[in-house]
Amino acid sequence: MSDLVVIGRLLLSALLTGLVGYERERHGRAAGFRTHLLVGMGSCLIMLTALYLMDTLAGRVAEDPTRMAAQVISGIGFLGAGTILRFRASVRGLTTAASLWAVAGIGLAAGAGFTVGAVATTIAVLIALFGFSRLERRMRKDWYQTLIVESGASGEELVKIRRTLGEYEVEIRDLDVKPAHAPGVSILEFDVKLMSAREKDAIITALERVEGVRRAYWT
Repeated sequence: MSDLVVIGRLLLSALLTGLVGYERERHGRAAGFRTHLLVGMGSCLIMLTALYLMDTLAGRVAEDPTRMAAQVISGIGFLGAGTILRFRASVRGLTTAASLWAVAGIGLAAGAGFTVGAVATTIAVLIALFGFSRLERRMRKDWYQTLIVESGASGEELVKIRRTLGEYEVEIRDLDVKPAHAPGVSILEFDVKLMSAREKDAIITALERVEGVRRAYWT
């Protein structure tokens, strides 16, 4: 391979995997643009190195370029596992872990010169991330969300908040009470289960009408 071919494949992997990372960055994920770009370019470099060794050692040592690629696929699991977090009643980071695994494959394909496969996979991944999020939400029968309510420190406000959530059939799965910086104010962190996401705004509006509640929002 010429130097231009090597540089071209590295730039192609950076472009394709950077597009996937851009989508994750827009959603504020820890593994965002730079992480995906680095994983993709690193995978591409490893594949290029394997092909280079195969050409350099041809006739002297039996070199299989797929062996180095296999180590990338297995090794990326450790990075992907680091993005998966269990937060009380919900698990976060599964999509980001899957996208990291995907960009590793895209980088390997770009490094091997399998341009059609790399580009087609990138388009499919972007469609899945950008276009299927609404479809996924429609497929869900219930939702797990975290609700933050800033209210007074007495138990009377908590009773009113629980009653309001009950009117919307919101199931409280966990509750954590944290002190706020302002005196006499507590931060209530609810892990809740919603039967529908359509009433999220209405729930916030109803909570902010409760006496003693200063602010309510979803995270």
